[in-house]
Amino acid sequence: MRILLVLAHPLNESFAASVAKTAREALAEAGHAVDLLDLYAEDFEPRLTKAERGGYFDIPYDTSGVSKIVERLKAADGLILVFPQWWFNFPAILKGFFDRVFAPGVAFSHDTAGGRIVPQLTNIKLLWALTTTGSPWWLVHLYMGDPVRRLLKRGIANFCSKGLNFRMLSLHDMDRATAAKRQAHLDRVRKALSAI
Repeated sequence: MRILLVLAHPLNESFAASVAKTAREALAEAGHAVDLLDLYAEDFEPRLTKAERGGYFDIPYDTSGVSKIVERLKAADGLILVFPQWWFNFPAILKGFFDRVFAPGVAFSHDTAGGRIVPQLTNIKLLWALTTTGSPWWLVHLYMGDPVRRLLKRGIANFCSKGLNFRMLSLHDMDRATAAKRQAHLDRVRKALSAI
């Protein structure tokens, strides 16, 4: 399987970078081809331009500003996202990745009969998120309703592809996680990805 591994964290020494490294190694060891897209290292511009928004319903939609990343997404069989949750949401650069790359004609098309969208990422069979939160599990799940999971699974996954393998592995309470707890999470990531 060809995996597009997307990392969204500005610090090279971050725990997210360690998760991405572990994921890349585990996938390669399992025989998968891995394309690492480090959004910060590749200087991805997350802001949707006026032209991109203005032409949102144009056919074909102009993806020239992100064409190289679109090619990488279309060449993938699976998508694995590595990111921290900040303020119970995606980092801005990852949100911009969805805004600009998951565009009409790429991730979906508009149904001319009623405004619904039709999934177009039929090549993507797997969408996993490897993430961390600064908050404890109960706050993310019980109080906030696990918003990132809902956005990924009910929104992006269901509207862009059908019947894909969705999974989210999260390390909660990251700000107080011991070295042992972090290592246990990396081991969990390695084991899960080795089984794909």
